[in-house]
Amino acid sequence: MSDETGTPDSAAGSEDSAAGATQAATAQAVTSQAATARDRGPRPEPLRFFGTSWVNHDNGYPARRAGVAVGSLAAAVLSCLVLRFAYEGIQIADTGSFVTVLVIAMFAICSALAFRNTWEGFGKRHDPERQASLRGLLAIGFVGSLLAYFVRSLTEAPGEKLHREEYEKAREAHERRTTRRTGNPAKNAKSPKNKRRR
Repeated sequence: MSDETGTPDSAAGSEDSAAGATQAATAQAVTSQAATARDRGPRPEPLRFFGTSWVNHDNGYPARRAGVAVGSLAAAVLSCLVLRFAYEGIQIADTGSFVTVLVIAMFAICSALAFRNTWEGFGKRHDPERQASLRGLLAIGFVGSLLAYFVRSLTEAPGEKLHREEYEKAREAHERRTTRRTGNPAKNAKSPKNKRRR
């Protein structure tokens, strides 16, 4: 009788211990994954059309650069054709030379400003508030932005220089923190405390 009544208790105890061991293993796995993520350091920020291929220039990086260059140039040429049709429409409407010159000057100035703004964005971060205020101007001068992408793609992925500088700075900061946290193993081995423990 004692053996029969004791069997369910032992089975329940074994189940509890197994559940506890499973929970402990899960917690340890989560902790180890978090530690691995911390030790891995900062991750590169993906670029539009390039992802993270700009880091090691792999995963079709040259083909992507060529595609961005050809695509941006083709889009710029197509946009110029559309603007030409718009110009011909203004001439047909016979609105006068003043309106024609004004429209041409507006598109030329907006395109130049959009080119400069986009080009500067490849080397430094823009102020979001300033970008919001320039949204209409950049929309009018979109041809300048396309030309900026084309010219930059001839040498590197647009924005690669900025992202690489930020990534290298983040890696250096992470390495300094890791070195400071772990310390010098040689000094720890020669410390008096370690000798006394031996």
